[in-house]
Amino acid sequence: MDAQARLNSADEIYDPVFVKGVFDRCSKAYISISWIASFGFTERWRRQCVEALPLQPQQPVHGYDLMAGTGEVWPHLFRQVSQIRSVTAVDISSGMHQRALTRLHQHRERQIKFLEVDVLKSHLPEDSCDFIVSTFGLKTFNATQHHHLAELVARSLRPGGAFSLIEASDPKGWWLRPFYLFHLKVLLPFVERTFLHGAQDFAMIGTYCSNFGDAAAFGEMLRAQGLEVTFRRYFFGCATGVSGHKPHSPA
Repeated sequence: MDAQARLNSADEIYDPVFVKGVFDRCSKAYISISWIASFGFTERWRRQCVEALPLQPQQPVHGYDLMAGTGEVWPHLFRQVSQIRSVTAVDISSGMHQRALTRLHQHRERQIKFLEVDVLKSHLPEDSCDFIVSTFGLKTFNATQHHHLAELVARSLRPGGAFSLIEASDPKGWWLRPFYLFHLKVLLPFVERTFLHGAQDFAMIGTYCSNFGDAAAFGEMLRAQGLEVTFRRYFFGCATGVSGHKPHSPA
């Protein structure tokens, strides 16, 4: 069953096997299509996500990039945080991992470890990292999965550790919102059908984005885990993010 045939199932599109298939199939074209589809804003938002990371100066640091995809956030991360010792990239898609390693980051091979697994089943150790970043991975989870992800973030951060996550969002209240939704739901599928020989996986990404809403609810889940959280809107709410840190002592 292809992606379009499964759009009406709210549960199936968040099944890890289904998500893996979507991103495995679109991994080769992901970088170029996502840049074109966002008019380059995804790159800007990745940089802003890293800039929002409230990491305290210390030597050295280890972090997780959750739902790491093709690793496009890493150049921003290594420029912004000079004291990085290593990054563990967690992603369910073997295609995205392979694309990250072979195309973008061979020169960082010693600093980047790959963990190909559903992040919610990754069993990341408690208090095992100094920072967590994630760019454009939140949309692939439903509300129940977001609760589990918030627990994982809180558990795996060391006291004082920082986090920053960003996601494309529904800019409710913005007068250009209808054009934004037209772009996601009509134009992006048309481009995909025309230039990618009828593939429908990028159309699924648009569906994930529109279903997601924004990161406010996830921010509240992180607060419920005892984390200090700041919620941000980017470009009239076309992307939203949460950032903050884990207190040194329980709240």
